[in-house]
Amino acid sequence: MGLLSVIAAAVVSFVAGAVWYMALSKPWVEAVGLELDEDGKPKGGQSPMLFAFTFVMQLIVAGMMRHVFSLSGIDSLGAGLLAGIGVGLFFITPWIGINNAYGNRPAKLTIIDGGYATLACAIMGCVLVLTS
Repeated sequence: MGLLSVIAAAVVSFVAGAVWYMALSKPWVEAVGLELDEDGKPKGGQSPMLFAFTFVMQLIVAGMMRHVFSLSGIDSLGAGLLAGIGVGLFFITPWIGINNAYGNRPAKLTIIDGGYATLACAIMGCVLVLTS
């Protein structure tokens, strides 16, 4: 059951990422400075391997969150939501901010990417406690 919970959490957060970045595609592309072709798609395209890599990374985050939740006794929806928000907002977003600062990237990029990290971890937290 634990593996299925982790997979479900990763799938739901992956889908949320698709919705998040479709909704914020224009400001994200601007903040990243991504060059687009005449069709408005990234120059050179995007490899399916990028999406596979993203999903594997989300599996790793969901797996670690499940482990920490288990050790901490987090088993209610409210606790899963709050812990997920905490992981996204206070662990992942600061690292995104550090990387973006050293890369001379705009703060808007940290807000967009950190916002998604926080949303995704909140969703993962909810899914993990609901499916465990």
